[in-house]
Amino acid sequence: MIIRRTPEPSLRIVGSEICPEPRYLRRRQLLKAAGFALLGASSVASAKNPSAPLPSVQRSGRFDARDELTTWEDATTYNNFYEFGTDKADPAKNAINFKPKPWTVEIAGACELPGKYNYQDLVKPHALEERIYRHRCVEAWSMVMPWVGIPLAALLARFKPTSKAKFVAFTTLADVNRMPGLRDYVLDWPYREGLRIDEAMHPLALMAVGLYGRELPNQNGAPMRLVLPWKYGFKGIKSIVKIEFVERQPYTSWSASNSSEYGFYANVNPAVDH
Repeated sequence: MIIRRTPEPSLRIVGSEICPEPRYLRRRQLLKAAGFALLGASSVASAKNPSAPLPSVQRSGRFDARDELTTWEDATTYNNFYEFGTDKADPAKNAINFKPKPWTVEIAGACELPGKYNYQDLVKPHALEERIYRHRCVEAWSMVMPWVGIPLAALLARFKPTSKAKFVAFTTLADVNRMPGLRDYVLDWPYREGLRIDEAMHPLALMAVGLYGRELPNQNGAPMRLVLPWKYGFKGIKSIVKIEFVERQPYTSWSASNSSEYGFYANVNPAVDH
């Protein structure tokens, strides 16, 4: 979801703070040759919750934005994740001790292979792709993020949805012991989101499990989250624990909370600030 807000001066990104894409790619190649994939001393030192490198990541190239990349620090300290607080800086502080593994995802509804699947069993059969997506956040500020994940279509097809699967519903973990933001009733917890089945199968739709070649940081939605560049900020459900194939349009938290601002489809309109 996007909360309309004018960034504080300290939060504005200037060109000198953004890592150019060629430099980033050269850095990854050198570190891979050394046998590990760190982001560089300055980036790791600034991260509140550094995560492990992901092996065998393939660069997609097909969908990559050509803009300069947002820095690791900005990408991991300016987040929307209300389960860890409503301020943009809250998730990085409050999710530092969150343990996203072991993790189980329930697959339910109109499909041939429902059940509860361990995170590793969901991810391992698929090749991980890195895609660079450009996301508009607030006003003139965009984030350019190198996501690592699985095409959502490939993941969903594995469970063999039936002809009754017209929509896909997603649910976030709701654990008040691990997610302090749940104590504030800003939404009807657990957080729920949904897509039309053809949107879920769109080639751009990604089930992200990493960022900058590393496992997703807690504050960015570990261990798995949706990334939909044409709905970014509206449909980026995080820390997913349930995926359900349904026949009717599912309940979604933001459209239920404020339908005049957040419709079910929630496509980003670059001409509108909100």
